[in-house]
Amino acid sequence: MGLFGNSQTDDASSSMASQTGTVQDQVNLVGEGTVFEGTVRANSDVRASGRIEGTLKVEGKTMIAEEGEVEGEIIATNVEIAGQVQGEIYVDERLVLKSTARVDGTIETDRLVVEEGAEFTGECEMGTTVSESRAPFASEEGGDRNSVRSERPEAADAELSEEATEA
Repeated sequence: MGLFGNSQTDDASSSMASQTGTVQDQVNLVGEGTVFEGTVRANSDVRASGRIEGTLKVEGKTMIAEEGEVEGEIIATNVEIAGQVQGEIYVDERLVLKSTARVDGTIETDRLVVEEGAEFTGECEMGTTVSESRAPFASEEGGDRNSVRSERPEAADAELSEEATEA
């Protein structure tokens, strides 16, 4: 009786606590065979193995897998592309085009790494960071800040407090 009683409850509660870790450890997935249309906003990493038609705004790393496709706009801190992207890419820090990457559009990034075999058609501007208007969660005229988001409630509260202070 005592063998399973208290220790099982303790294990369950400590296990639950470990699952509610930081958002930084979280990876949001758009799985293979999935088509997502619209705006994706995330405070943590995003991996796309499916197709995204629209805008991807990520405060973290965006990974487009070899089978992944994006038609639209990517705005992120770091981006790694192994699949296909058609549109505009704005990266604060580093963009990596893997050997299987196929990109058609414009790129604005601080640093660019291109592996042998990657294909890029378009324009590229390097050495700049993404402007405030392109930041992943910058307010947009007529935009809906609550499209699809993955964030901690306290982060949203802090963000709103900063906006109120700036106003």
